[in-house]
Amino acid sequence: MFRPLANEDQFLGHTFQYWLNSGETYTSIAQGNFSNLTTDVWIQRFNIFSETELPAFGTIDVTINCSCGNREVSKDYGLFVTYPLRNGDSLKSIGNETKLDEGLLQKYNPGVNFSQGSDLVYIPGKDQNGNYVPLPPPSCSRWWGDSWNIRRSSSCTSLISGLYICGILPEKKRGNGKMLSAQDGKDETSGNDEYETFGSGGPAAAGATGITRIRVDKSVEFSYEELANATDNFSMANKIGQGGFGAVYYAELRGEKTFPLQKVAIKKMEMEASREFLAEVKVLTHVHHLNLVRLIGFCVEGSLFVIYEYIDNGNLSQHLRSSGKEPMTWSIRVQIALDSARGLEYIHEHTHPIYIHRDIKSANILIDKNFRGKVADFGLAKLTEVGSSTVLTNKPVGTFGYMPAEYLQFGDVSAKVDVYAFGVVLYELISAKEAIFRSTESAAESKGLVALFDEVLNQPDPTEDLRKVVDPRLGDNYPIDSVLKMAQLAKACTQHDPQRRPSMKFVVVALMTLSSNTENFDVAAFYENPNLVNLMSGR
Repeated sequence: MFRPLANEDQFLGHTFQYWLNSGETYTSIAQGNFSNLTTDVWIQRFNIFSETELPAFGTIDVTINCSCGNREVSKDYGLFVTYPLRNGDSLKSIGNETKLDEGLLQKYNPGVNFSQGSDLVYIPGKDQNGNYVPLPPPSCSRWWGDSWNIRRSSSCTSLISGLYICGILPEKKRGNGKMLSAQDGKDETSGNDEYETFGSGGPAAAGATGITRIRVDKSVEFSYEELANATDNFSMANKIGQGGFGAVYYAELRGEKTFPLQKVAIKKMEMEASREFLAEVKVLTHVHHLNLVRLIGFCVEGSLFVIYEYIDNGNLSQHLRSSGKEPMTWSIRVQIALDSARGLEYIHEHTHPIYIHRDIKSANILIDKNFRGKVADFGLAKLTEVGSSTVLTNKPVGTFGYMPAEYLQFGDVSAKVDVYAFGVVLYELISAKEAIFRSTESAAESKGLVALFDEVLNQPDPTEDLRKVVDPRLGDNYPIDSVLKMAQLAKACTQHDPQRRPSMKFVVVALMTLSSNTENFDVAAFYENPNLVNLMSGR
């Protein structure tokens, strides 16, 4: 489900940004990736490239048309599905399947031959309760003819299975491990934990669904009104952060019986971020751990909202670099590293399927009032089958400075992507520098922490050079041996070869050893024994 907008070309539609792959054409994109919901001619109309000159990489705009009804035809229908005609379809067959009058369908699609198998038609659709949605009263300005601008009135939907663009229509009560389905308005106590996409069974199914159902375990759906009231209409006074996919607001919302009010953080995302929204809700409804931020609930009204527990002491990046924060002691830094490693180790080793975070960084590690760490922001999380050696291929997303070479260059995704990023966080804990920084304000070029520490640790005796990069706010209040061992662990995590990086299980053990102040922790020794390298890497 997407929000279409009227535009100066006098049609209703929505434009998606599409990442090109080598060898693609407007025709293959329209027919394959967009399931014939648009045409090569229509795509080319809004792009500067000709059919034969598409670049191997980059983005183009893909526009999908839709309809919001026609008051002169009927006031009873205000929700429509964009449906690509297929071979074998006819006006009669679609009328029979949707149980709609053939004359009505033809009026909404004047001049369309329903039997030609290659056009788009607009079919009245039902909401999640199986009811047709009427056109709203004419209280807003006309847009073109008798169609209405979606920004002020009725909704339009489009079934885009090739893009997995999904909405959620959850039940308005507390979930308890139930599967919430938009298809029949009922919940199920069992089912596949993966995304299940409806709407592939023709126009009748598309009219009511084309939507995803996911498991919403122990989370609450809140209304938009509740969230708006709790944030003073999302005022700047309540805004506590801004991420890549939306702003974050502080609020107090209804809680359990024993706790009438609970402090929460509300992330507000645009409808276009549905993929990230689904990923975040998907992970946090299945994964529960002390060192992972807890999901409280969500809302899908106008925008997408994810509600988390409120962690009241900021994030690691703020504590390392904000002048308004007291410097953290070395022991606190080690503890936060261990907490974060435990959270990552849990999603890598103890869930099925396993999850890969893909955006580990100091800003996504929250710090509570007891200075314990929690991993947050699962909007880019990727799931895969059990086995840390599993590699997926995707276009790189995340934060520069934290992404390893195999991910940046080839899009290879494995648990070792998170391990690399965690190594950069360890370097941050030592130096308080950003992942990519300038040595001085006037420096022309930036430098990465991995390169900086490689220069230090490659010295025959790195101790003195290491002292020069330790966070100056620590003064001399740190054990240099402990700092060296953490730096060696970070170096292991940021190895160029992903197979030589340790598993998060090993990282947790190493940090537990470091935090206990024992002398048995020596990462370098592991690389002298191939069998131990395999063990360390989780193989």
